[in-house]
Amino acid sequence: MSLVVRNLAEQLVDVVRDRILTGVVAPDRPIRQDALAAELGVSKIPLREALARLEQEGLLVSQANRGFTVRPLNAAEAEEVYALRLKLEPETTALAARLASPADQARAAGFIDQIDTMTDPLGDGVGAFNRAFHLALLRPANQPVTFTMLERLHVLSERYVRKHLEPLGRNERANDEHRELLDAWLARDEHRVAALTEVHIGETLDDLRLQLATDHKTF
Repeated sequence: MSLVVRNLAEQLVDVVRDRILTGVVAPDRPIRQDALAAELGVSKIPLREALARLEQEGLLVSQANRGFTVRPLNAAEAEEVYALRLKLEPETTALAARLASPADQARAAGFIDQIDTMTDPLGDGVGAFNRAFHLALLRPANQPVTFTMLERLHVLSERYVRKHLEPLGRNERANDEHRELLDAWLARDEHRVAALTEVHIGETLDDLRLQLATDHKTF
């Protein structure tokens, strides 16, 4: 495969992933590869490679005679993803708080300055903001293997974040928690950072358990 095609496939991964995470591509409906390739102005070869990559990430599933479909939200996946985040993320975020440079701190603080413009009551932009914010708090830990694992977990979490924030008032609560977490992170208060991160993730999982148990559309 040529370098040009490989680079194109990588770009398509980002484009299609964004459509999945924002709900543009609906779960359980086959992706019409001919129509999508025509819309994006590409051939089916790099698109198929991109879809295969997204299947490896856990966002798509392929079936005989149906092709690729978006995996539906489900309680078992939420339990696994958030349990892994609870194991890895609190201590890694605390370590990053200790090691963060002034530039790292400024970058993380910049997200809070944009929090109200990057998200809205309908959930547009909220998943991407949540992922970018938490990864900014994790990156200075300088643990590339752990960071890669958490980055993938945050991709899988993004659709659940949107689900979690559907009830009115949830986005304001999440924004307040983000601000409190950032304040502790900037103060390099490692114990408080770890505790706040654990509560933030754990309460989200508790809410999702109730939502997914009662939402027949996603079960």
